Amino acid sequence: MGMSVNTNVGAMLALQNLNKSNKMLESTQLHITTGLKVNGPKDDAATYAIAQRMRGDIAGMGAVKTALSNGEATVNVAITAGKAVSDMLTEMKAKTVQANQAGLDTDSRTALNNDFTALRDQLETIVQTAEFNGKNLITTGASALSVLSTVDGSTISVTAQIMNATALGIDTSTLANASGAATALTSIDAAINSVTASLASLGSSSKRIDVQSEFTVQLVDILKEGVGNLVDADLAEESAALQSLQIKQQLGVQALSIANSGPQSILALFG
Repeated sequence: MGMSVNTNVGAMLALQNLNKSNKMLESTQLHITTGLKVNGPKDDAATYAIAQRMRGDIAGMGAVKTALSNGEATVNVAITAGKAVSDMLTEMKAKTVQANQAGLDTDSRTALNNDFTALRDQLETIVQTAEFNGKNLITTGASALSVLSTVDGSTISVTAQIMNATALGIDTSTLANASGAATALTSIDAAINSVTASLASLGSSSKRIDVQSEFTVQLVDILKEGVGNLVDADLAEESAALQSLQIKQQLGVQALSIANSGPQSILALFG
């Protein structure tokens, strides 16, 4: 093509390359600013879609983790209360054994019975207050607790373990007389065995929830790592690219300047 002031091919090519460099530089700066190499479907539609699905799974796992934490706390409150009930029963057995000794005078028997009754009342108070987030697993009428354990809706069921005086069969026990003390000793032994079995059941459920909770945390970490591998930018690589593109941008500006100065040489033809 001949020399022309209307059409400057060199300038057009230089401008195209400069625009390309500017666009790449803008993209690299975005990667560095956000820390992501895939900021949206425009960057990489397939990778973005996969990452979004994984982010959805992570959000679901977060809800499961919260449910497991609440469930574990509810069960642990019941276990703590159950241990206190067991301690109360142990003290009540000591009073009952004392009340079964031969030749016990009336005043001593009355005192022991009063202590026995006070301990039973305290046991009832413990059972009534063993509540977390509106759920009590050891009181009268308690129902099983269903704890969400997976994103697909699976649950861990925790069976209620009623530990009040009536359920344990000691609500009418008395040490006021010798025959009552003998009967109370049998009832207390049975109650201790019952509470021990209930604590074992609650402990097993708590352990199961704890194991599932730990697995969920590990799974969330794995998913987060997977998302990072898909969309996170390599900042060392991006930094090197940034410097390279900045140089290309400067060279592009110079090339465009040189190309634009080309038509000036036409003036020499008319000198």
